[in-house]
Amino acid sequence: MHDPFPIPPPPLLVRLTTPLAERLSLPTLPIHIHELLFAAISYHLICTYLSPFLSSYFFPRTYPSLNTRTKLNWDVHVVSLVQSLFVCATALWVIWCDEERTSMGLTDGERASLGLEGEGWRERVWGYTGAGGMIQGFAAGYFLWDLQICLRHMSVFGVGLLMHAVAALVVFSLGFRPFVNYYGPTFILYELSSPFLNFHWFFDKLHMTGSRPQWYNGILLLASFFACRLLWGTYQSLRVYQDCWAALHVSTNPPPVVIFNLNPASSTLNIPGKDAALPTGIPDLMRYHPSPTDIPTWLALTYLGSNVVLNTLNFYWFGKMIETVRKRFRGAPKAEEEEEEVRKKGEEVVGVVVEGVELDGSVLDEVDGEVEGEGMGEGRMNGGVNGGLKEGRSGNGKMEEDDGHRNQDENRALLSPCIK
Repeated sequence: MHDPFPIPPPPLLVRLTTPLAERLSLPTLPIHIHELLFAAISYHLICTYLSPFLSSYFFPRTYPSLNTRTKLNWDVHVVSLVQSLFVCATALWVIWCDEERTSMGLTDGERASLGLEGEGWRERVWGYTGAGGMIQGFAAGYFLWDLQICLRHMSVFGVGLLMHAVAALVVFSLGFRPFVNYYGPTFILYELSSPFLNFHWFFDKLHMTGSRPQWYNGILLLASFFACRLLWGTYQSLRVYQDCWAALHVSTNPPPVVIFNLNPASSTLNIPGKDAALPTGIPDLMRYHPSPTDIPTWLALTYLGSNVVLNTLNFYWFGKMIETVRKRFRGAPKAEEEEEEVRKKGEEVVGVVVEGVELDGSVLDEVDGEVEGEGMGEGRMNGGVNGGLKEGRSGNGKMEEDDGHRNQDENRALLSPCIK
């Protein structure tokens, strides 16, 4: 499938990018650089302007009352929500509609029955389609934005999210060689769990901690995280390990890389070699590697090493998520039922539970409308108020920072892993 993005890469941008792409051996980067920058700039605008405007409009008593740190966290979660919905929908569409990509995933037996020559792993390692390159561009743009956020606010996001941003950016950038372009849409589906991750965080900030909606969302969060990142992700990681192992043991000399243009909208860019004829029998998928070639050991180790880091973080985060959700909801349904009984009797509920400690009305005067931790990052759970707080309750926020330092590990349990 050709690149379906409606805007062709600007010729000036392609010329400016080509020297860097040649130096880094990323020949498809110039024809997808506009998609990378489109994503990065869009997410910056959403975080800086659109999210504050819409959040203040729809939540006029909650968002403006947040401190600067929490507002940044809120805006980052908005970007994560938008990105995960957009890129997952696009990736699913590419997986469903890109027939050339589908042919890459066939087994050798299926390929033989369809009259296709060669082994499937060669196309999965070196093959390229414009639609797959578009997904690479969108994903790399998001993680480029994510990396600069982590660097600018290192004390807030921590080393874990910084490592995640670096590893994810490396993984998707290598797709511009192209290298395992086939797996780009596959691994971006890790983000299917991110909407639930973000909704969980928003429930805390909207004083719905421990509520039934957050409980149901938590179940969906754990189920989607386990299915998408641990089951699906581990299986696909094993497949890419197998393909890279096969490629490492090809004993042929690498041919010169020739750049071909698979985006008809960019036919006026004068990219070298774009009109060159392929040898007989070579499919368009292999335009960048018209014959089998071994891969540099450093390339395989870099990609697979980043993959291992991301998978390890996913398993670690899943364990922390289970631990945190259990603490958050232990006894929550019973507490809800008891509170409802009190309301029916017409009694006033003056106490709330903050991190498992019941506070009376006098203490509430000293507690800000939301009690949260210092931990930040996509999907991090913060210590919230479990029960009867209404939007707009205010105070001096004295406990906010102290409680956050005391429960920093728990507050950082729900991170936003990419996957790649």
